Amino acid sequence: MRTTGRAPARRSARRAAPIALFAALALFLAACGGVGPVDRNEPYEPDTPAPAPHEGTFVSAHGTMTFNGDGETVALSFDDDLAGRLGLPAGEQEASYAFRSGYLPPHGYVDVRYDTAMTFWMTVGETTAMAEIGQYQDGKFYTGTNCTTADRITFFVDRADGGGREPIDFLKQ
Repeated sequence: MRTTGRAPARRSARRAAPIALFAALALFLAACGGVGPVDRNEPYEPDTPAPAPHEGTFVSAHGTMTFNGDGETVALSFDDDLAGRLGLPAGEQEASYAFRSGYLPPHGYVDVRYDTAMTFWMTVGETTAMAEIGQYQDGKFYTGTNCTTADRITFFVDRADGGGREPIDFLKQ
């Protein structure tokens, strides 16, 4: 003979289990922002308006870059040395360009405003080259926020002799 006291308790336990599971799941989702884990590996963007694109001619010991202010195209004129180290053709070239973040898995390189950029990408025809950019100070390279300005773009490139890296400053005329 069965007792009637056990059956209602079992039914209550069977009803409570899904409710407890649902509550635990809701609590977990609330702790994760309601949509699960979020990939925060994104480039930093300051809470200020983006600066205007570069405009004018920037000069270095290895050539010039002339920006027309559209944020997309630049006239390059690099000497044989710098062009060779970047893998670009030497002399006068029309190019497209982008300021990008460093490598951010799983996204790769992401277009960013120049005052937060870590790389500068140039495309001449079918050839694309990337230069790390930043600031050279006290014998050290720095990349990231405010290292590239409206008046200075510094490339960090491998030395021609293979002995490390060197800064190449492009300064606005």
